[in-house]
Amino acid sequence: MTQLINTLENCWYLSPPWGKQMPPLTINLLERVYVTTSNSFGYCCGVEWLQDDWNYAVALDNEVVYTSVNQLIGTGKLQPAIDKPVFALGKKVVFRCNRDISKLRIVQGIHQIEDFWTYTVEWVSPELCECDGKLITSGDRRAWVTDTDLARV
Repeated sequence: MTQLINTLENCWYLSPPWGKQMPPLTINLLERVYVTTSNSFGYCCGVEWLQDDWNYAVALDNEVVYTSVNQLIGTGKLQPAIDKPVFALGKKVVFRCNRDISKLRIVQGIHQIEDFWTYTVEWVSPELCECDGKLITSGDRRAWVTDTDLARV
């Protein structure tokens, strides 16, 4: 039994939350978008897998708003002169800062903060519990890290 728990612990981070294939993004990183709720234009400065769907971060003037794709209209035009992220969504990486357990992770989010790209990876495995016959996870297990915290597999 202990071996099964260790195997689950080591493999959890390689099991993407979206299943076997990553769903496509509707809005691309750095794409100019129209935010229908605020009637304004901005650009997509981040995306993260949350609650079984992609959640988009949009830079509007001096603030960043987080929204679903239902409130965005893409223009297909990309922001010029901004460096692209080092790692891509869904790619396997080595998380250098975690010494206790498997270091392999999947990039589940990318955000541009100031002039730097940050990446969302799972920090710890979930606590599993059962509710109404369904297995659910609890707690926020994600961390935002920089490309210096990650290495290519």
